Amino acid sequence: MQTYGNPDTTYGWWAGNSGVANRSGKFIAAHVAHAGLIVFWAGAFTLFELSRFDPSVPMGHQPLIVLPHLATLGIGFDANGVAMGDTKPVLAIAIVHLVSSMVLAAGGLLHSLLLPGNLEDSEVARARKFNIEWDNPDKLTFILGHHLIILGFAVIAFVEWARVHGIYDPAIGSVRQVEYELNLAKIWNHQTDFLTIDSLEEVMGGHAFLAFVEITGGAWHIATKQVGEFTKFKGKGLLSAEAVLSWSLAGIGWMAIIAAFWSAANTTVYPTEFFGEPLELKFSISPYWVDTVDLPDGEYTSRAWLANVHYYFGFFFIQGHLWHALRALGFDFKRVTNAISNIDSATVTLKD
Repeated sequence: MQTYGNPDTTYGWWAGNSGVANRSGKFIAAHVAHAGLIVFWAGAFTLFELSRFDPSVPMGHQPLIVLPHLATLGIGFDANGVAMGDTKPVLAIAIVHLVSSMVLAAGGLLHSLLLPGNLEDSEVARARKFNIEWDNPDKLTFILGHHLIILGFAVIAFVEWARVHGIYDPAIGSVRQVEYELNLAKIWNHQTDFLTIDSLEEVMGGHAFLAFVEITGGAWHIATKQVGEFTKFKGKGLLSAEAVLSWSLAGIGWMAIIAAFWSAANTTVYPTEFFGEPLELKFSISPYWVDTVDLPDGEYTSRAWLANVHYYFGFFFIQGHLWHALRALGFDFKRVTNAISNIDSATVTLKD
């Protein structure tokens, strides 16, 4: 955290990041607890949406987010967005998420209250390897590598689900098994026209390639060490908790914005049956999407909720990235408030 040249700077309780910036054990506690909150939201919101789901209204014309995604995975609903028989599969998924959130919450409390605040103080040699040292690039690349491998296996799980169980294909109006098409030329070309992808095989191929890149990159980061002198060009003096936070915000911000455009226009990954009709892009002060189908006043499609919420979350994440990136580079934001105060003082003096 930036100290503005004062090493004794303290932050209030609300500045939660300051409490974990240089304490890897507390950093893990915050990560695990945060994951628990996300998983709890998924489970609780599944139950919430299921309780207000109206089978007489098309799923895409209801303000839903979780249930349409389950439907695209071939879980619980038919091609018309109507529950198939009973809702046990959906209930099971919700309960698994709720139980998992409690496990994660317990893990967060365990790391926060009982385990060492710094992993370097741990009695477990393996745990000490994951102690964060911002001026040690070997430690950071080692930790990054494990993150990438975990993400890669998560992507593989999705690809295998589509291959073994199947996902919903709007082209035929039913769930089918999808074999991934690993065509590197198509994957490269879809960088600029991904909104028009209409083949689930190509979608799964892109995910399979992503899994390969993440796992390979993760292994490379774990196995390699810093080559040559650790210079400023390589990040010396720039690596910090604030810098890593800024990069994380940039990544999730851009992903949210891309997801907004993707969900607003693509009907292969986001079928009309479950998310509603494609949206129309408008612009007043900022971009926003509106429904292209007539709905009662105050009601919106799942697609409208999904696209607009993702876009504005992404927008504010990017602002957070800029804020923390500038702080990591040493910019003193107090200079801004001081400058404004000086302008006000000068204005008062001139009036007098």
